[in-house]
Parts: sequence; structure tokens; C-alpha cells
Amino acid sequence: MDFSEPEHITMIRDTVRKFVAREANNEIIAKWDKADHFPMEIHRKIGDLGLGALTVPEEYGGAGFDLIAMTAVIEELSKASGILAGMYIHTACYGGMNITSSGSPEQKAQLLPRVVEGSIFFAYALSEPDVGADLAATKTTAQRKGNKIIINGAKRWCSGATIADYLLLLVKSDPDGPRYKNLSFLLVPPTLPGISITTVETMGQRGSPTCDVIFDNVEVGLDAILGGEAMWNQGWSQLAGPALEAEKLEVPAMALGVAEAALAEAWEYSQQRSQFGQRICSFQSIRHKLADAKTKVQACRNMLYWAAWLLQEGRPAAAETAMTKLFVCDTCRDVVLSCQQILGAYGYAEGFSIERHVRDVLVYPIYGGSSAIQLNNIANRLGLPKA
Repeated sequence: MDFSEPEHITMIRDTVRKFVAREANNEIIAKWDKADHFPMEIHRKIGDLGLGALTVPEEYGGAGFDLIAMTAVIEELSKASGILAGMYIHTACYGGMNITSSGSPEQKAQLLPRVVEGSIFFAYALSEPDVGADLAATKTTAQRKGNKIIINGAKRWCSGATIADYLLLLVKSDPDGPRYKNLSFLLVPPTLPGISITTVETMGQRGSPTCDVIFDNVEVGLDAILGGEAMWNQGWSQLAGPALEAEKLEVPAMALGVAEAALAEAWEYSQQRSQFGQRICSFQSIRHKLADAKTKVQACRNMLYWAAWLLQEGRPAAAETAMTKLFVCDTCRDVVLSCQQILGAYGYAEGFSIERHVRDVLVYPIYGGSSAIQLNNIANRLGLPKA
């Protein structure tokens, strides 16, 4: 078994680190966080690095699907800020992976070159006020009338909806159809008449607006159906398709990067802070916290890239990606909270990045499939009987 990192991924990490040092250092990100605003020119500069190409086939100007490299990009961006990585995910993952796996030839030709450029932004519109994990119960409707589709309903937790070019909208397209056979995905510009968007204030991930989106007799053409007309009522197969397993690794990669950043800050602080005439890194309780955090972060890294390798090799990994989402997100949350304790009151106050990391890391076990859902997925995928 070879655990060494390929040279091209090491080079990508170096490129991202230089970009972060130049465009998104701690002082800059603190300003974004306080203002709850992410400057989209930074998103475009990430595109200029060519990182969007990692999820796009060569025929559309990409580098071919490189999940391990994509994961490394998310990890490195998250060391600076979860929101920075999130913005990359909206384009490269929500856009690149879904359009590649489910888009029509026309949609691929139109949209994937823009993913490579970083000049397009996608937002998911999946959850609803009364629909979370059970997405098959979606209530937002889409009715075909001639060459038009009429959309009505409400979506919740649509991160980035106010700045997106397209919403990836899950709708109930056949009210009388059987469960899982009555859903469709639509590509909907959020600026269309009949769409209203309200921002929901959140404690973390500040700068990426989380939104409620209302659809009131919104009209789109049949070309808005993800994958073309043949995919009408086939949305569940797209939702649970090849991109799903890869997407389960995006949030763990974010969690890992944030935990690594928190650990680095606590590690350095422990060597600078003195109490009772000696540096606190000499106290056994602090040393044990840091050693435990180092061990857990290494375990998370190993698990994350193991799962990415399985998918890159084309091996079945539904249980393994669920395990990774569960373990890495829960463990990294615990690591960040432990590192905050090392900083004491300073870890609770503005001025140190760890206060922001705490606010960001708390959401990772929740979104992208909660820890409770992953436990169900693991048991189901491993064939544990229910009765």
C-alpha cells in the first residue's frame, strides 16, 4: 500500500496555499466574516487558478474527474475559511459534478466550460420548511403546460441563492406518481419573475447567504429539465446518482481543513502562553489535549482520502462515504472545541480565528446529510436487518 501523495496534488496544495496567503489571509477573512459578505471577485480568482477543471471532462476544457485533488483543494481552502471552500464547492461540485453526471449534451456544452473558468455559480434548492432528510417528500410542484413548466412552492436552507446563476431545484413533477418516480430536477435562474428570496441569519459560514426561496407561478422552458425532457420524473435517480457519494466527502473535507487550522492555532498558542512561570505546552493536560487532537486529525485525514481513493478507483463505497461523513465531521467538531479550550477566554473572543472556526464547524455534522442519517445509511448499506 502506497500512502504517498501524488506530485500533482502536492503542487495543487502549494498553489492554493499561495493563493490564500495572498488573497484570503486571516485578517481579510475576519472582515468578510464580520460583514457577512463574500466578495465574488475572490471566487473568480479561484477560477483563474484552474481548480474548477478538476470536476469537468477534458472534452469540455477540464482536466478530467480527479476526486482526490478536488478533496485536497477543499481541505486547503477550508484551512483559511470554510466559506472559501464552500464557494468553490458551489461551482466545481454542485455544478461540475452534477452537470457532468446528469446534464444533457446541450447543458454540458453550455455550462461546463464556465465551471472550468469559475464564472458560474450554482445553489441547491432541496430542503423545504417541512422537508429535510426525507427529500422524496418534496412538496414544491412543477406542472408542464405545453412548452412551459410552472413552479410553485417554497425551499429552505438554499445557501448562495442570492448570488447563484442557477438553482438546482428539486420538484414534485407528478403529484399522482409513485414515490421516487415523481420528482424532477430543474435548472432555474433565481432572478426569474415570481421568485422571492429571504436571507436567514446563521451563526457560522458567514458570507454565504443561506436563504428561503419562494416560487409563485414561476415559468421556465422544457430546456430547464436537468438532463433534458427524457429525465422528467427521473430526479431521484439523479439525486442518488454517481455524484452523491462524491458529494458526501465535500463537507468532511471542509471539517478537516477547519480542524487542522484550529489545531495549528492552539498548538502555537500553547507555546506562547505562559502561566505559573512556564509555557502552558509543558502542562500535561494541555499536552494530552494536543496529542489527542493530532491523533484524531490524522485518523480523519486517513479516512477521508481512503474514501476518496475508493471512489476514484470506481469501487463501491456507499457505506464508506457515509462512515467518513459521520466520523470526520463529528470528530473534527470535537477537535475544534477542544482546541478552543486550550485558548481559554481568548478562544471565545474576536481576535483569534478559532472563534470563527467554532461557529463554522458546528454545522458540518448537520448539513450534507446529518450524522443521524449517516448512521441509518451505514446500517442499511451493510445489510443490517430492520426486523
